[in-house]
Amino acid sequence: MALTQPEPGGSPTARAAPLRGDLATTACMETLQVAYLHAVAAAAGCSLSQPFPDNGIDWHLSHGSSAHAVDDEVTVKVQLKATQQVAPCPPGPFFSFTLDNDHLRKLARQQVAVPKILVVMLLPTVMDDWLLAHPDRLELRHCCYWVNLAGHPITGRRRTNVRIPTARIFDDRALCDIMARVGAGGSP
Repeated sequence: MALTQPEPGGSPTARAAPLRGDLATTACMETLQVAYLHAVAAAAGCSLSQPFPDNGIDWHLSHGSSAHAVDDEVTVKVQLKATQQVAPCPPGPFFSFTLDNDHLRKLARQQVAVPKILVVMLLPTVMDDWLLAHPDRLELRHCCYWVNLAGHPITGRRRTNVRIPTARIFDDRALCDIMARVGAGGSP
């Protein structure tokens, strides 16, 4: 007769919540969205750089290709935001996100040398649901959406609601398409 030992830590549903560090939830949200951005950039064949100081733009993504018409390497500036205030898989063609007007002014400029996009990550309200590891995959939950806000009007006194299209999921294919458009001389 063989005795079976339980797996270390028990079954996933029987595990106690881990002892997480004291880092502020917003700092953890920022770190997770940066990991998401790195994964998407890697899968799209893009390089990343972080401006210092950031001056309102978090990352520069560059994409090199001999197929680009305007240059052999094109760049897009990225402003990252994360929220737990919008439910995952928002229904309808868009969801609303509130931006400080100072951030919107930077993102809404129409005449720019390097195009800019806003990338918003929707996160579960429970940190235990942010990341799930399986033997065949790693899931970051839920996802990021992107929008080009060039020309967007400022409508609020200090903050403005912007519409983020739910069809614009930010993944490697979307990033490749963005870079192809910019590489052809267009906008994201």
